[in-house]
Amino acid sequence: MAWLVLVLFILASLAGGAAIAYVTGAAAVLSFVIADSSRYLAILPQRILSQIDVFTFLAMPLFILTGELMNRGGVTRALIDLAMVLVGRMKGGLGHVNIAASVFMAGVSGSAVADAAALSATLVPEMKERGYSATYAAALTAASSVIGPIIPPSIVMIFYGALMNVSVAALFAGGIVPGLLVALALFGLNGFMAHRHDHPGGRSLDMPPLGRTVARAVPALFIPVIVVAGIVFGVVTPTEAAALAVVASMVIAFFYRTLDAGSSESTPLAGLIRDVREGLERTVVLTGSIFMILFAAAIFGYLVAIKDLPQEIMALVNSLGIEGLGYLLLINLVFFVAGMFMDVVMALVLLVPLMVPAAIAFGADPIHVGVLACLNLTIGLVTPPFGGVLMIVSATTGVNYMRLALAILPFIAVEAVVLVVLILFPDLTLSIPTALGLIE
Repeated sequence: MAWLVLVLFILASLAGGAAIAYVTGAAAVLSFVIADSSRYLAILPQRILSQIDVFTFLAMPLFILTGELMNRGGVTRALIDLAMVLVGRMKGGLGHVNIAASVFMAGVSGSAVADAAALSATLVPEMKERGYSATYAAALTAASSVIGPIIPPSIVMIFYGALMNVSVAALFAGGIVPGLLVALALFGLNGFMAHRHDHPGGRSLDMPPLGRTVARAVPALFIPVIVVAGIVFGVVTPTEAAALAVVASMVIAFFYRTLDAGSSESTPLAGLIRDVREGLERTVVLTGSIFMILFAAAIFGYLVAIKDLPQEIMALVNSLGIEGLGYLLLINLVFFVAGMFMDVVMALVLLVPLMVPAAIAFGADPIHVGVLACLNLTIGLVTPPFGGVLMIVSATTGVNYMRLALAILPFIAVEAVVLVVLILFPDLTLSIPTALGLIE
């Protein structure tokens, strides 16, 4: 009965608009009392601070700042134009551009929320102007944002790597093929929808000039090269790569502002200073909110550890005769359901230490499980009823949330199929890390 009261408290608090960090923290502290473990509360602050004092976490605010600087510096427009040149003349061309732009943006920001916000404000209005329905354009934008945290760099993979003490470089390499498979699946569905609903596109579509477009996009594409190559080949740590990405993004933003100086009222340097100031302000806000969630979730993680819940779960699973692939499918089902209701970072912190150790004990590779968990929970961001990206896209585009939630269901189904394929064929995820010598 006490645990039922706790669940009702959490649901009522969230429904009342309370912040996730506060609800999680309060619920975790109450869990200690319910579990007759209140004697451990005295050492809780020291324990939590030691859990979140992880060097790898420093990369997170730096990657957020990189995305903020690139979005403010005109990189989003350059990447959209490059995608237009590559796939814009296909049937349903702007839909393909939307997906391709997400692939390019994934190598810059590593965040589904950042990608969705940027493309909702820039590409969705253009798709509406060219004849696409606002609902379809918004749904495709939300669905394609799932690619962002899977193709490196990835903020959520940094969290998983720190939580499970596994190589972030191997996680980054393992995310390349799954991210591209999600993109290919979305390309296929968009092409089907384009022919079925006669979406605009084709050779009549206005295209940006090839030479100028490629010249503007090439500098932006150096960011993922610096990050991925540096980490994968062991030249820099994830945190050092993130710092290099910040410096590179500032240089590239200044380069773009210099090119556009003739049409701007401010000097390139003044514009860059303004971008850096605004980017830092936004980064501080986002970083603070994420670490509040981490701090609160770490309280519950401590209770999980002292109660040996992973071992109990493994014993329960053994008693039910579930192991190997069956257990991997089970925890992915749990992740999928949790992603519908929980923030990705909070879900990672709460569920990964609880359920992933048993999967590894059954023989699953921690890199494979990590990529699956990150993809699964990211899909949750676009899954009704409480998909965070859905809410952002709905607010940005003005599309009714319920209509958007219905329109995105076919895209979620396709992404779920890709997830199942990746579960059944782990070599798709592990091939590149293995080839690079990052895992045995």
